[in-house]
Amino acid sequence: MEESKIPVITLMCNRMSELLGEKIDSDKLEKTVPWLGLDIEEKTENYLKVEYNPNRPDFSSQEGIARALRGFMEIETGLPKYKISESGVTVKVDPAIAEVRPYIVCAIIRNVSFNDENIVELIGMQEDLHWAIGRDRVKSSIGIHDFDSVKPPFEYRAVDPDGIKFIPLNWAVEVTPQEILEKHPKGIAYAHIMEGKSKYPIITDVNDDVLSFPPIINGILTQLSEETRNLFIDVTGTMMRDINSTLNILVTALAEGGAKIESVKVEYPDKVITTPDLTPQTWSIHPDYVNRLLGLNLSQQEIVKSLEKVRMEAKLENDRLKVFVPAYRHDIMHEVDFVEEVAIGHGLYNLTPTLPETVTIAQSHPYQKLSNLMRSILTGLGFNEVISFTLTNIKEHYELMRTSGKPVELLNPVSSDYNMVRDALLPGLIKILKINKHEALPQKIFEVGDIVFYDPEAETSATRRLHIATAITDREVGFTEIKTIAETLLRELGCEKWKFHPVSYPSFIEGRAADVEADGKMIGKIGEIHPEVLNDFDLEYPIGAFEYDLEPFLERIKKFGGN
Repeated sequence: MEESKIPVITLMCNRMSELLGEKIDSDKLEKTVPWLGLDIEEKTENYLKVEYNPNRPDFSSQEGIARALRGFMEIETGLPKYKISESGVTVKVDPAIAEVRPYIVCAIIRNVSFNDENIVELIGMQEDLHWAIGRDRVKSSIGIHDFDSVKPPFEYRAVDPDGIKFIPLNWAVEVTPQEILEKHPKGIAYAHIMEGKSKYPIITDVNDDVLSFPPIINGILTQLSEETRNLFIDVTGTMMRDINSTLNILVTALAEGGAKIESVKVEYPDKVITTPDLTPQTWSIHPDYVNRLLGLNLSQQEIVKSLEKVRMEAKLENDRLKVFVPAYRHDIMHEVDFVEEVAIGHGLYNLTPTLPETVTIAQSHPYQKLSNLMRSILTGLGFNEVISFTLTNIKEHYELMRTSGKPVELLNPVSSDYNMVRDALLPGLIKILKINKHEALPQKIFEVGDIVFYDPEAETSATRRLHIATAITDREVGFTEIKTIAETLLRELGCEKWKFHPVSYPSFIEGRAADVEADGKMIGKIGEIHPEVLNDFDLEYPIGAFEYDLEPFLERIKKFGGN
């Protein structure tokens, strides 16, 4: 159970051999890919299943991993080159779309060859990119279409919720965008992205045929099949950097498989852009900085060679190195990122472990000791640990929970979905239960982590606290059940006395909520979640939950022992 996921990809030995240009078996793959940061999940004679870190979305395809392996194995080093031809295709952007989902980039891909297996692979890559960059389609989403089924030019426009009809994928009749959000499984799953919008985004061709209702679903007209030979790809979203990166990763992976890339002119009201743009990013790094962080003494040429092995290029510019980064590398954000790249290119296996000069005896921080104790107790009681984002938004954190507050807000949030720091854990647990409502019942989850609340007396006007929260959902969950867990936790924390004081609290059902007092200190709240909160999060079954402030127990940490 998770709010985000660790993506898994299957590396087929035959396919990887084709992409590498030399024979490779699962034994050699097993020995090589971990040095790229890939974790092995399963191995057979014919394939290797690997997990990749979501910060490397360019590893979301066999082609992307093979490209990195060619550099690491020195089959082909340096910056990959891709030819882009002009397609003559245009997409006109309706000015009204700026208030709905403002940005779109596109490409044409020719000479693809599909069967059931690689269609599934492409869709899997699409969904992984939706998670890794798109934050489950909120920031960016992809539409992949059979180009030969439609006629350009295209238009990206805003329509009324009932302003157009088309047949969506996995459906049999024409429906409006509003009906899709209310009736279609994909519409129901992603309707929250369209909340508060008076118009919806639609992509149409010259005949007014619908290609897509982004970020919800494509039309059946452009469904991929084994006969598909040419693709039209659109990526829409809320940030230009994210949609460009998504498109670049997708088209370069397809090009690695032998397809041809063609550009599309996107006509915004105030400008015209040509996409995809595969111009390398340029950075400047200092060799001394790299060596200092790695504890090495690599020459400039050795650093250049290491960067070439991770498919970058570099050249000396005064006392610094000018580095060219391929457009599909969405993860490069700071000079320190190149230190990791040099380490990978140099070979992590070539780094010699050393002991620190100062001999010390390490021990866990009291916060960590207390957190570990909570994990031990609750996992022993059958709970699953979850981790939610520290950043959230006012609507999910307060409005959907029927509460209000004065949060620590971000001055320049990159997204309205993450514009404040959480001051409680419980809203995050409820959101995770929503994401996992398709899983079997009962669901028993907990989180132990930091919250931050506004404190005008603090030096930074904010105070950090360690909290723990638990939630149980089942067909029948009562106050007594969650109270039993809450009391068990207090007992294990060494509390001698505790009381539950009845209280009215908007997130909980009246008469089934209480403030929790332990050894004379008020430490939290407990109760059954209010039906309106369940409705706000689109949940069907009751939830019992509590949240404790753990700070009062830090002084007792020495009693717990261990690390």
